[in-house]
Amino acid sequence: MLKLVGTDGKRFYSWVLRQGKYLIGRKQECDFCIPHGTISRRHAELEVGSSVEQIFLTDLGSHNGTLVNGERLSGRTTVKQDDLIVFGHTEFRLAAIDETESVPLSTTQTKLAESEPQNSVFLSINEALKPLPAKVTDRPDLLATLFEMAKMLVLPEPKHVMLERSLGMISKVISAQRLAVLFVSENQEEVYTAATLLPGGREPGAFTLSRTIVNEIISNKNAILICDPEDDPRFAQQQSIIMSELKSAIAVPLFDEGKVLGILYADTTNPAHTYDDHHLRVLATFGNIIASKLLSYALVSERQEKQIIAAELSRASQIQKSLLPDSPPELPGYQMCPFQEQSRLVGGDLYDTRLLPDGRLLFMVADVSGKGMGAALLMSNILASFRILYESKRFDLTRAVERVSLQLFSNSVSGDFATLFIGLAEQNRNTIRYINAGHNPPLLVTADGSVTQLEASGLMIGAFDFATWQEGSVEMHEGDVLTVFSDGVTEAQRGEDLYGEQRLEKLLLATRGESPEGIVGHLMDDINGFMGDAPRSDDITMLMLKRIAT
Repeated sequence: MLKLVGTDGKRFYSWVLRQGKYLIGRKQECDFCIPHGTISRRHAELEVGSSVEQIFLTDLGSHNGTLVNGERLSGRTTVKQDDLIVFGHTEFRLAAIDETESVPLSTTQTKLAESEPQNSVFLSINEALKPLPAKVTDRPDLLATLFEMAKMLVLPEPKHVMLERSLGMISKVISAQRLAVLFVSENQEEVYTAATLLPGGREPGAFTLSRTIVNEIISNKNAILICDPEDDPRFAQQQSIIMSELKSAIAVPLFDEGKVLGILYADTTNPAHTYDDHHLRVLATFGNIIASKLLSYALVSERQEKQIIAAELSRASQIQKSLLPDSPPELPGYQMCPFQEQSRLVGGDLYDTRLLPDGRLLFMVADVSGKGMGAALLMSNILASFRILYESKRFDLTRAVERVSLQLFSNSVSGDFATLFIGLAEQNRNTIRYINAGHNPPLLVTADGSVTQLEASGLMIGAFDFATWQEGSVEMHEGDVLTVFSDGVTEAQRGEDLYGEQRLEKLLLATRGESPEGIVGHLMDDINGFMGDAPRSDDITMLMLKRIAT
């Protein structure tokens, strides 16, 4: 006999395949229901014949498809033991099963009822985990099983395999008709089963759990002992947490580091095996080991997710850096040095330089709202939008800023905007034409030691659909230096102190006789000396433009 086992990333499924046809899909009415977003409502059909050689799989026109051993299924095909089957983005395989193996609870319905057994005792998990009495710990089967389960903590095996093995080990110590691990959804509206153990491969029947009991276990971290619930008149005419002849049941929270991960449950129909608080404490001890292992799965998954995110960020950082020009173009009469140091792997500062088709030199510095990946995406959007316009026959500053601002406003959420300084220099001319869209005023330091701020000539881009900008101009003569910078320069922070504009002006005046590269080097040395070991909280971007003799 075979079973279909797999996971959707949150739950583990295992269905025993007996002769017949099985509808697989997202609908609750399906024989094998997989409530995952990539699964179609009627995804596939599995037909099981009288032997393991007669198992057929058919995709029912699903949106995301069905794959068998990596090949997309286009019609009806034969599947066999150990085949890997992918429904949407969920992975399954056909595995062998024998008659003594547990029937996994994925075939079991688990419901919440409003009633609560009267003959029940609640015990806090802290009380349940107190040391066991000597008459219990002296049992050789208990210690041997505890040692075996402890070894399980370091075994790298799939979660569903660990759960099934755990129930098998527990059954050696606690006599039970049903042993189960139940998981509860985050909103506690759904209880579903992860693994079960039953003798002889019997069907487990339906679990109907008292909502009060589930709340006690999950919310209050209480273990529960239920004694002879058939004596409760409220359950005489309805199925409860029990099977029809249940005599006793115990359940404990799978609890670790302040969080309940699920429920470990056992019941019995044998009057000779009625549970007491010793059984409850033993089950709590086993549950604590299982919970620790479940937490380790979560930690491994979290670590893997962080590694994936780190790799994606590293790749994004490489892509972002590749978007910026390696070296500025040359224009007779000018020297230029752009510079950027990001505080994170990706950021929202940008600069660009380009020699336009008409021979003018364009330079730009912008600072996007926000930080991290979102700001980086906006940065790349703005950069791409401007670069499309660079190839115009006659690039117009005002028109370009208006078009990019409207594009950003129309295709981003409220609160996404950028400050921007963009300028144009021409060969054999001293005039720099520019637009300052809400950006830090660049500083023009002349050769004779005067300092001029190029104030904003309009609002930031992308904030409104009605903003306008006025083009400004400034004269640059031999020895003059224009410094365009982001607020990461003046707002570099050490404790409560900011680097500030006055310190920036003083350094620029002192170094104005050097090349743009030399000025940038002196400025970064001064900023780093000012900040010391203080953490960098913002990107530092600047562009030095110096007028030289031709």
